[in-house]
Amino acid sequence: MNIVISGIGAVSAAGTNLAENIDSLRYGKRNAGPVSIFPSRLPYPVFEVKSLPEKWNSTGMRTLSLALAAVEEALNDAGLPTQLSGFKTGVCLGTTVASQLNDIDFYDSFRKSGSADLKPIDRYLKGNLAEAVSHSVKASGPAITVVNACSSGTDAIGIAVSFLKNGICNIAIAGGADELNRVPLCGFGSLGILSNSLCAPFDRNRTGLNLGEGAGILVLEREDFYIGRGKKPLLYLSGYGSAADAYHLTAPRPDGKGLESAVRSALSDSGISPEDVCFINAHGTGTIDNDKAEGAVLSRVFGENIRFFSTKGYTGHTLGAAGGLEAAYTAEALKEGWIPASAGFACKDDEIPISPVSENTEINGSFAVSTSLAFGGNNAAIVIGRA
Repeated sequence: MNIVISGIGAVSAAGTNLAENIDSLRYGKRNAGPVSIFPSRLPYPVFEVKSLPEKWNSTGMRTLSLALAAVEEALNDAGLPTQLSGFKTGVCLGTTVASQLNDIDFYDSFRKSGSADLKPIDRYLKGNLAEAVSHSVKASGPAITVVNACSSGTDAIGIAVSFLKNGICNIAIAGGADELNRVPLCGFGSLGILSNSLCAPFDRNRTGLNLGEGAGILVLEREDFYIGRGKKPLLYLSGYGSAADAYHLTAPRPDGKGLESAVRSALSDSGISPEDVCFINAHGTGTIDNDKAEGAVLSRVFGENIRFFSTKGYTGHTLGAAGGLEAAYTAEALKEGWIPASAGFACKDDEIPISPVSENTEINGSFAVSTSLAFGGNNAAIVIGRA
């Protein structure tokens, strides 16, 4: 059973739709600066979505607003209505913030006075991202929210594929969304892995990551159903793999064995070999440990000539949205036949056997891989194919 990628939507600091995002990647635009959507004295640059269309600002939940904007674009791209009550449709979305870490004012008020407005509690109870999106588009199938740290968006896509392959639905909305929030900003800062400057994935002088926000959404369909709608497939979600290395709460296993297992599983699921892959959209956070482990794995599995890049220099690390956004970019790059320069990279790290592309690069091939590493030892990878 082949699974078609029929629609793509993307919202990030790089743009409020897929075309704007791709233009930022093409022309090296890095829209970062001090956080402005909540008060903070922390000095770290972040990648904010500055111009979310007004129609999406009424939800009261920023993560949901970001998700709905990307969902609408993806459905339009797929040639589907934004109300799906006539279709068997599932929703599977990854997140970490999940519209549920933005109630600090409630806790602060309750702690100081013993009482607080209960509206945030109602918002919390309605904050299940997949259920909220499912309700918005009137989907009739399963709705699952994946909270698996920074692999959440990629894992959500893999679970959505299982919906389709098992005949539970004909259409699935999958990907991830996350908002900038003071809790992860403070948390990542306390871990000492935020950079005071723009991130530089895989660069010898990298000093850490930048946080970002956004949403990346794929509309997936069973191939027979998609063809039955009179459409001709171009892109496929060909494979998915996941593995846990159980090494450390926040650090990847240095030899990357968990990621390697996930990547090889995704390749096996696709029925292809490493030689069939023309490029990799790496997780590439810009932290010392992540890039070193990931670079070693990519070299070991795909060889020293593999072309790869990180897009976090354009979006920041969007946490639960990262896998969704990077899947969107990977699919579009495969379709257009080029990959962007890996923003921030300038100097090869001698401890990493391979280096990302440093300029926009033409590619010619039928398969690409997107990888995700996460806290808790979670690792995930997907393979995207072109007809």
